[in-house]
Amino acid sequence: MIEILNPTLLTRAKVTGALVADILQTLKSRCVVGTNLLDVDRWAKAMILDAGAQSCYVDYAPSFGRGPFGHYICTAVNDAVLHGRPYDYTLADGDLLTLDLAVSLDGVAADAAISFLVGDVKPPESVAMIDATERALAAGIAAARPGARIGDLSHAIGTVLSEAGYPINTEFGGHGIGSTMHQDPHVANTGRPGRGYKLRPGLLLALEPWVMADTAELVTDDDGWTLRSATGCRTAHSEHTIAITDDGAEILTLAR
Repeated sequence: MIEILNPTLLTRAKVTGALVADILQTLKSRCVVGTNLLDVDRWAKAMILDAGAQSCYVDYAPSFGRGPFGHYICTAVNDAVLHGRPYDYTLADGDLLTLDLAVSLDGVAADAAISFLVGDVKPPESVAMIDATERALAAGIAAARPGARIGDLSHAIGTVLSEAGYPINTEFGGHGIGSTMHQDPHVANTGRPGRGYKLRPGLLLALEPWVMADTAELVTDDDGWTLRSATGCRTAHSEHTIAITDDGAEILTLAR
């Protein structure tokens, strides 16, 4: 299903996006050396419920996961990259942490992810990998405008990631979003320009470049959810929800 939102729903989407951005930035500020991932999940739950919003994750049970996700945020550390299920782990200095959050408010969902280094240790290769996903995200957003095609966005994202030297996995990528978290169209993190669905004003997309340092192969944890790099290398992931407008793309999950 591909939804085109009317102006009323677009206004609601902006509110939801702002909430997601605010929660992520608050959590980032709290994720210091010694923070437990289960505390991060509890904090996310409290902020979502206090805002009168609903988690898109806690009851989520797609075919690629094992049963309901059961948590309010995805927390992926170091070699984990997607669908990281919070567990009893204490963050250490230099850990590369990704927080991925999707919530629904007043019938409209928004989705975003940030990767960052915990503490004072900043390995240059990790800094560069995070930067590459952020630059790829910016390139995808810059390509998003009415009349462009999904392949244009995928090509823009993939060009940045490839030029930075990272293998690209196409099993998981960006997606449409609206009344539900995951919708068509799929937005792969590499592709051919001029192909795919033509963008229209009112379309919401979650763009999410993610990479693993030296592989494109994923393995699944015993928890049935957390996806890790097959080689144990570090990973990074950046994501924004955008709205296609008459003038281009508006980022709904931008930190204030």
